[in-house]
Amino acid sequence: MVTITLPDESQRKYDGPVTGHEVAESIGPRLAKDALAVVVNGELKDTTYSIATDATLEIVTRKHPAALDLLRHDCAHVMAEAVQELYPETQVTFGPSTDVGFYYDFARDEPFSSTDLEKIETKMHEIIARDETFVCEIWDREKAKELFTAKGEKYKAEHVDNIPGDENLTIYRQGDWLDLCRGPHAPSTGRIGKGFKLMKVSGAYWRGDKDNDQLQRIYGTCWSDEKELKKYLQMLEEAEKRDHRRLGKELGLFHLQEEAAGSVFWHPKGWALYRSLEDYMRKRLEAGGYQEVKTPQLIDRSLWEASGHWEKFREGMFIASSEDDRTLAVKPMNCPGHVQIFKQGQTSYRDLPLRMAEFGACHRNEPSGALHGLMRVRAFTQDDAHIFCTEDQINSETVIFCDLLKTVYKDLGFEEIVVKFSDRPEKRAGTDEAWDKSEAALREAVEEAGLEYSPNPGEGAFYGPKLEFVLKDAIGRDWQCGTLQVDVILPERLDASYVGEDDKRHRPVMLHRAILGSFERFLAILIEQHAGKFPLWMSPQQVVVASITTDANDYAEEVRDKLKAAGLRVQADLRNEKINYKIREHSLSKTPVIAVVGRREAEEGKVALRRLGGKNQEIMSLEEALSSLTKEAKSPVDE
Repeated sequence: MVTITLPDESQRKYDGPVTGHEVAESIGPRLAKDALAVVVNGELKDTTYSIATDATLEIVTRKHPAALDLLRHDCAHVMAEAVQELYPETQVTFGPSTDVGFYYDFARDEPFSSTDLEKIETKMHEIIARDETFVCEIWDREKAKELFTAKGEKYKAEHVDNIPGDENLTIYRQGDWLDLCRGPHAPSTGRIGKGFKLMKVSGAYWRGDKDNDQLQRIYGTCWSDEKELKKYLQMLEEAEKRDHRRLGKELGLFHLQEEAAGSVFWHPKGWALYRSLEDYMRKRLEAGGYQEVKTPQLIDRSLWEASGHWEKFREGMFIASSEDDRTLAVKPMNCPGHVQIFKQGQTSYRDLPLRMAEFGACHRNEPSGALHGLMRVRAFTQDDAHIFCTEDQINSETVIFCDLLKTVYKDLGFEEIVVKFSDRPEKRAGTDEAWDKSEAALREAVEEAGLEYSPNPGEGAFYGPKLEFVLKDAIGRDWQCGTLQVDVILPERLDASYVGEDDKRHRPVMLHRAILGSFERFLAILIEQHAGKFPLWMSPQQVVVASITTDANDYAEEVRDKLKAAGLRVQADLRNEKINYKIREHSLSKTPVIAVVGRREAEEGKVALRRLGGKNQEIMSLEEALSSLTKEAKSPVDE
């Protein structure tokens, strides 16, 4: 007798081993038809998987959280079959699912073209229409190697030897096509549907090693249906319009060039945008009880060795030598420097918590191929801070930080926040006992802060577990920005201590925290979030005073000067151009307010205000405009 426990805690009993499909069929024919896979005791399995002992079971249909990843994996296999039907000389390697779709790496002498992608996609629809059954087969290793070798599939034959000896070697077959695969898969190719599209081709290396053979990687996207696919493609189209690199150039904010790869040349407007964000953050931190510091850019390797960063991050550091033969590293992070400040003099428990902040300029030697506009750079500034506290203060400091973080994100236009709890990584400093303590403390603290979180196993920082704060932007994309990490290890390694109430020395807990993360990356997110149409307080150019006729130029300059004296970022456009031309041009440059002045406005001491995206203009006195715009241009922290 086999007892199956379903998600609603109901149970079904069967006389002997039973497959997932048979369980679904016993519940109802519609469920059996919709079943794509099953989750048995927490593990995703084919519907044909035989369950021989008592187990918990979930039926995976298209609405199940696991369904999309399964369909994407199926789609990858169908793409590989389509490629080999069209181009038999092509070898296949690996083809996993991704966050938005799938890819497969192929070995082929001739490059794939956009025309090839169209042909492959058409062939995929044919294979799906054939509704070929996915069949899992267990093979003998030598026979599998013989098969792939005979087929000219050297990469697959090589991979057979890398499969652990205590693991079954499984091959999935669909029609006449087969591939090495752990599975699982849906019952047949027909279950994929039509919600997929091939996107692009890029280069790749066998096993991700640049010393190995170069391959071609075809990317595709796959969704539960055509409606979801269309929604995703529209999002991509909107993302292209909002691309911060494109808008940065169009709006004159910044540029990048090869002579300083991974570093940003900020133009006047871009630097004004940067400064408005920095000024806002500085005021928030000051109000939150943070003390701002500045630490050196070049620090001797001995400190990085003591902290453990030399062993962990050496390849990512820029190294310099001094005349006295000392090896220095340009700092990739600020943490060890902040500990050095903490250690100066004697700190008492009465001084804790000590919140130390720095807009720290950091450099990391990122691979050139990974650089991406402002999103991935080599030179960046962190809104970094470290809170030195006692164990008893972890909870309260976490609550205070989370409240601050939520306020900042809301001010900057982000309402949705997802929190992930990242625990110990495989490579880490410290003992398991220290990690147990840190993880328990952070978990208790985030629960006290009233935040829901999801687990993110193995993704903790080198020194401790962390919370990751993920934002959702205006078009539905996720961005991981803020972090909070509990660290009891670095204070130990760098010998930081405070004098407790018992007059003995104790190690402080070090909370590493950031809200924006990298200023550069966060500004890229903001540019795309607002599509370049920034709120007035943040806009690099807040007002343009545009004259209608040349005899209003003197008054336009007077208006500009008064607005500037009130603290607004303003320019005057006195060109001998038609006013509609000026309005159109400044609208394209995303200027929030255009103050139009002509002979009548000059005579009456008035201005006509036009808002970006609005069709109407508002006539008011210069004094009223000054008062209104000055109030509106205040940052949220000044209100």
